[in-house]
Amino acid sequence: MMSITDVLRRVEESSAEDVAFEHLEQIRKSKFNTFITVAEDQSLERARSLDSGELKSGGRLAGVPIAIKDNMSTTGIRTTCASHILDGYIPPYDATVIERLYAEGAIVIGKTNMDEFAMGTSTESSYYGPTRNPHNPDCVPGGSSGGSAATVAAGEVAISLGSDTGGSVRCPASFCGVVGLKPTYGAVSRYGLVSYANSLEQIGPIASNVEDVAFLYSIIAGYDPKDSTSVDVDTEINIDCNVKGLTIGVPSQYYGEAIDPAVENAVWDGIHHLEDEGATYKEVDMPHTDYALAAYYIIAISEASSNLARFDGMRYGLRTEDKDWSTTFSEVRALGFGEEVKRRIILGTFSLSTGYHDKYYLKALQVRTLVKQDFDLAFKDVDVLIAPTMPMPAFRIGELVDPLSQYLADVNTVPINLAGVPSVSVPCGSTQGLPIGMQIIGRYFDEPRILGVAAAVERSS
Repeated sequence: MMSITDVLRRVEESSAEDVAFEHLEQIRKSKFNTFITVAEDQSLERARSLDSGELKSGGRLAGVPIAIKDNMSTTGIRTTCASHILDGYIPPYDATVIERLYAEGAIVIGKTNMDEFAMGTSTESSYYGPTRNPHNPDCVPGGSSGGSAATVAAGEVAISLGSDTGGSVRCPASFCGVVGLKPTYGAVSRYGLVSYANSLEQIGPIASNVEDVAFLYSIIAGYDPKDSTSVDVDTEINIDCNVKGLTIGVPSQYYGEAIDPAVENAVWDGIHHLEDEGATYKEVDMPHTDYALAAYYIIAISEASSNLARFDGMRYGLRTEDKDWSTTFSEVRALGFGEEVKRRIILGTFSLSTGYHDKYYLKALQVRTLVKQDFDLAFKDVDVLIAPTMPMPAFRIGELVDPLSQYLADVNTVPINLAGVPSVSVPCGSTQGLPIGMQIIGRYFDEPRILGVAAAVERSS
C-alpha cells in the first residue's frame, strides 16, 4: 500500500502524467475487480493540464489519483451505482466532494465497484460482479464500498472515497485492512451522492493510514449551501493525540457471543496497548443497541423505497421498448434492479404503507431516538467508545447467501449511523491472514479525537 506522501514525491520526481499512467497500468493488471469505470482519457488529460500549468497545480493533492465510489456524480464519467438501471448514465455535474478534490489538484482515476445502490455488506450484489479481497481473493472485501477499500489495500491507489449508510466505509476498511472514517452526519456534503437513505448516509475517506484519512477529511468536510444538512465544521485536524488520561468506554453489547473470539481478542489487545500509553477503560451499558439493527433496516429501506422511485427509465439510464407509462416503468425496474434492491424497495414500501407506517417506520424512529440517547449518556462518562468494527473477518464469496446473515453482520456499525456520531475503523490485528478492524466512536464533530486515538492504535500495531 502507498501513502499520499509517496504519490506526491513521485509526481515531483517525474510528472502527474507519469503517475496517472502508472496507476492506470496497476489498475489494468488488477485481479480484484475493484473498478466499474476507469477514467483513462479524463485522468491523463487532467494530469497533462496540471503538468503544463493550464490547471492550478499548487493544491495539496496536485497530481494525486483518487478512486471514487460509483454513487457520486462525476461530470463526464459514467456513474452507475453498480446497477443495470443506470447503465450508460453520465452525470452533467460534479458532487461537492469532487469539486473540492479538483480544487486541490486531485485526479479522479475511476469509479469503484460497490453493492448495487450501496445496499449490501459484501460487494456481491454489483451488476458488474463481485470485488475480491486483496488479502484473499476467495473472500469478500466488505461492502458496500468494497471497491474503494480493496483498491487501496491492493496498492492501486493511495486514497479513495466511499459512502457509509450503515457501515459501508468501516466494514470494507475492516475486511481489507485499511483505515476508513464515517464522519459525523452533516460534516461532509452529500450533494451529488446518489441517495439510498438520506438521514443515515455520509461520504467518508479511505486510505492506508490514519494521517491520510485525516488529510482527506480536511479537504472534503465543511459547509455546503447546496446541502441543507451540512454544517460549518473546523476541518483542521491534529492527530498527534496523547492518550494519557483518556477514558475509553467499552460497550458490553458490542462484544460477546456474536463476535468471533479472534476479533474480540484483537480489539482487547488494542485497548490494552492504549492502557500502556496512559488511557483507562470502563464498561458502559447501551441497552437499546439490541433494537438498533431492526430499527436501522426499517428506516433505511423506507427511505430507499422513496428515493429509488425516481428511477423509471424515462429520463436517463436503461430504457426498454416504449409502451404505455405504467408498463414501461414496471419493465425498466424489473430488468434494471437486482434482487437485493427489489427486496428492499418492496419491504420499504410495505413499511410506509397505510396501516403499517406507525407500526413499523414511526416505531423505528422512536427507537432511533433511544439509541441516540444511549450515546449521549455514554459520552458523559467517557471520551471515546471502542468496539469491533465487524463481528467476524471477511467471509468467503457466496458463503452468506441468506440476506439476514449479511444484515446481522452490520450489528456493530448501524447504531453509529442511527445516532449520527463519527466512527473510524483502524486495523488492529489479523486472523488466518485476514485483517481485523477496531472502530473508535466519538462525540458529534469529534473527528480529531477519534483519529488521534486511531493513530495511537496504528503506532502500536
